[in-house]
Amino acid sequence: MTKTYRGILISLATLILVNGWAMAAWAQTGAAANPEVAKWAYMAAALAAGLGVLGAGIAVMAVGAAALGAISEKPELFGRALIFVGLAEGLAIYGLIVAIMILGRV
Repeated sequence: MTKTYRGILISLATLILVNGWAMAAWAQTGAAANPEVAKWAYMAAALAAGLGVLGAGIAVMAVGAAALGAISEKPELFGRALIFVGLAEGLAIYGLIVAIMILGRV
């Protein structure tokens, strides 16, 4: 995926997440009878979780390949490589936490 497409995808996801967060906050103030509000909040939560997992997969793909190459040359780098792969997997957890926060406001 090129940097241009990645930037467009991140911008679109941010726009939808912010829109969903605002709609969820609006729903909490008494406008929850409007199904449009809940729809955007659920959409934002799904995108937060889905794009978080997608980003984590891309990061683990890149970091994992580099880590395996480094471990094959120097086996003593296993601990450091494992830390970097774990940090890349943390992106999925962050996306899940944001989705839970959004759903908690609906």
